[in-house]
Amino acid sequence: MKKLFTLIPILLFSVFLISGVASAHVKVQPYEVAPDSFEKFTVRVPTEKDIPTTKVRVVISNSVDVSSFQPKTGWTYETKTNADGKITEVTWTADGKGLLPAQFDEFNVMAHVNKDAKTITWKAYQTYSDGSVVKWIGPEDSEYPASVTKVVASASTDDTNQETSANQWPLYLSIIALVIGVFALLFTLFRRK
Repeated sequence: MKKLFTLIPILLFSVFLISGVASAHVKVQPYEVAPDSFEKFTVRVPTEKDIPTTKVRVVISNSVDVSSFQPKTGWTYETKTNADGKITEVTWTADGKGLLPAQFDEFNVMAHVNKDAKTITWKAYQTYSDGSVVKWIGPEDSEYPASVTKVVASASTDDTNQETSANQWPLYLSIIALVIGVFALLFTLFRRK
């Protein structure tokens, strides 16, 4: 019985740690928008390392035209534009220590979605205090995927920050793994008696 009380907390901690890492990526919400609409896009940045995040650079897709940025206490931002004056990227830099380990923050951008857009790919570059950069630019099934917003005519603009069920798969799989692990542990412990 002592083994049971020792192993269950370790198992629970391991599963929740894995589920947290599996779902913690730089993401941009909403995940679905309507074409030819004005939207508030939220860039959610978690610190996944044991050192602070000090800078976040996001490349702006050609599918949107950014008009403004919400001020963020403790952070300054700079933009780059093309020859036409269109904003092509934004970089937020921490004024102080930045995002500490196990913290996240959100950066808001107002933009117009082009009427012929199909998807909006958000490539992000997350810089840590040691100078290392995590490039969130890969395909959806990669280790470091770029965040993608789908542009669909039926997208609701009333509640644009709803997560789709597809983005909850890491959580669902972690819960299933936890349940299976607990049953396997209990089966093994009671079988020995």
